[in-house]
Amino acid sequence: MSAETKVVPVIMCGGYGERLWPLSQKSFPKQFLNLTGDRSLFQILASRLEKLRGDQFDVMRPCVVGNEEHRFLITDQLQEQGWEPVQLILEPSSRNTAATLTLAAMAAIESVDDPLLLVCPADQSIKDNLSLKRAIESAITEARKDSIVIFGVKPTRPDTGFGYICTDDDVAPGHVTSFVEKPDIKRAQQYLQEGSYFWNSGMLVLKASLWLKALKMFRPDILEASQRSWDMRGVDGLFVRPEAEMFSLVPIESIDRAVLEKCVGSVFKIRMVALEADWSDLGSWDSIWGELPKDEKGNALRGTAFAIDTKDTLVYASTRQVGVVGASDLIVVETPDAVLVADRSRSQQVKSVSSSLKALCNEENVLHRKIHRPWGWYKALGEETPYKVKHIRVNPGASLSLQRHEHRSEHWVIIKGIAEITQGDRVTRLYENQSTFISVGEIHRLHNPGDTSLEIIEVQVGDYLGEDDIVRIEDQYGRHL
Repeated sequence: MSAETKVVPVIMCGGYGERLWPLSQKSFPKQFLNLTGDRSLFQILASRLEKLRGDQFDVMRPCVVGNEEHRFLITDQLQEQGWEPVQLILEPSSRNTAATLTLAAMAAIESVDDPLLLVCPADQSIKDNLSLKRAIESAITEARKDSIVIFGVKPTRPDTGFGYICTDDDVAPGHVTSFVEKPDIKRAQQYLQEGSYFWNSGMLVLKASLWLKALKMFRPDILEASQRSWDMRGVDGLFVRPEAEMFSLVPIESIDRAVLEKCVGSVFKIRMVALEADWSDLGSWDSIWGELPKDEKGNALRGTAFAIDTKDTLVYASTRQVGVVGASDLIVVETPDAVLVADRSRSQQVKSVSSSLKALCNEENVLHRKIHRPWGWYKALGEETPYKVKHIRVNPGASLSLQRHEHRSEHWVIIKGIAEITQGDRVTRLYENQSTFISVGEIHRLHNPGDTSLEIIEVQVGDYLGEDDIVRIEDQYGRHL
């Protein structure tokens, strides 16, 4: 492989993973969760791409495209592994993957002069990295010839949760004849038997300019709206923010629907490379069950979970003891926020539960109790009028904004580390088992001057305890004052 071939990996991490509710939620979606190991899917992908860098590949640091609301999740998880993306493009709203790839292509052409893009969703599991590398080598070779190259996975079961690619090797190796959206079970069984159908992995390799040319032909409306938003972007250090109002006008469409399906039989060459790398989408609880180790009866148990006289069942316990007796083929997922019990064969329908919950509840009620912020995180421990209790962790060297509250007072108890506390004109340091009181309207700030995490218990008392009762006076993270 020529070292002159510049490759920009594009990590798409903007989805919400609603089929993995209640563990995956809007504020903390599946790509940032440690679902099957000790690292998130996003971190595993970043590590995998880093290992591609070498003599055969001129692989650059990745361009990461994610949601504005997940910016600190992304940076925290990259910093945990010691990595930094070349750019972090923050989508102000979700417009699906066609818009995501368009932003990445525009950024790449400006900075690297039309490289190949290795486009990777951040929510997949790939176990055989050597086979993956070989597939990428083949894809890059073909993509240099102005082909759009997609990665297909040989089906192992009649899965209705994936899109399918149909190929005809008699025409040419990897010649794509059609795309099929998620089929019903009867058609999925037929595809499995025929042998010419592959699961669509969502990964592809193509020149940045080729994507923009194809988009101009097939979906100029997506290209034009994305271009206007990109031209009006703001840049804040690592963060690149397309203009929000213009971006909201980008039609919501996937890469496949916008371009790839239309390439078949067109002037644009589209090829498929078989990905034989033990790939899994991890898009449903059934696929998580398939990935986790199991006992002799086929049960996958995570956390403090017990299964008696039970088979082929997933029990995922996050915070409490969960027991299942006399069951089979179930999904049982416990979190601090909710509990899911479902037939394993119907795990694709879990998304409807999440959608129904959104319709019934306000946004606060569907958020995780653990909320990440640029300075660390907080976890809600309990709330009942007129009080709320939080566990707060502040990263070493980090600070909350200088702020005040109009409706609540706060009691802080230090449980770990050193707290430097500003109250009006006074700055003091408190240590473990010491406390302070912040009165209503008092200007204050919490800072961690140490080299280990600071943890406190905060008790809020007042007639209104919403997160929007913050009047910021100074903020090092550029948040609204």
